[in-house]
Amino acid sequence: MPIDDGRLSALFEEVGRFYITDRAMRHAQTRFAAALQRGTPTHEEIEAYLRTARRYFTGFAREARAHLADVEKRLARVSQLQFNLSAERGVAARRVAVTQGVLSNLAELEEP
Repeated sequence: MPIDDGRLSALFEEVGRFYITDRAMRHAQTRFAAALQRGTPTHEEIEAYLRTARRYFTGFAREARAHLADVEKRLARVSQLQFNLSAERGVAARRVAVTQGVLSNLAELEEP
């Protein structure tokens, strides 16, 4: 199936917006830029570029999903901690109110 040149160029530009440290992907991006400069890239150049991009972004996506899962897990712990601290605060506030009531009653009884 032929590849739409517009979509291929859009993909190339989108990939180019990423800060890529992977040597293979950087080289693929550079080689494909040269192929685009020459005109229409060959079928082999297109396949090589797509294969490298797929390999790179598959790993990148896996890493991003793992990071998101870790952040969500940490947020769940923080939410539970906040819930527990709010409940604990409520108990402490009631204790303060009750003890203040007792102290007020004591003060009234001790007045001459």
